[in-house]
Amino acid sequence: QVLLVESGGGLVQPGGSLRLSCVASGIIFSINDMAWYRQAPGKQRELVAAITKVGTTTYADSVKGRFTISRDNAENTAYLQMSSLKPEDTAVYYCNARRGMPWSLLSGSWGQGTQVTVSS
Repeated sequence: QVLLVESGGGLVQPGGSLRLSCVASGIIFSINDMAWYRQAPGKQRELVAAITKVGTTTYADSVKGRFTISRDNAENTAYLQMSSLKPEDTAVYYCNARRGMPWSLLSGSWGQGTQVTVSS
């Protein structure tokens, strides 16, 4: 059984930083592509950042230069470092694991989500 557990969300002021973590179990982590998606109220789930099994990264235009995705295969963990946070970054952030599927598809395995709220 695949289990993805996110942590690190919370309330932060505009301009602040957070680091999200996603610990995976039930999969061979090193051969999975990993991603972070987010969903704001009333909006569709969207890709934030992704990293393939070989370390190739992809970012949404809205977060380029502010967010960094990384992975630690020894710890079965993916990270999302978020800096210069804006109110529009407020959403539930979901960890995703998949193998060989386009990021445009909402497929693969999902975590339960962690809330990120950017507000003064």
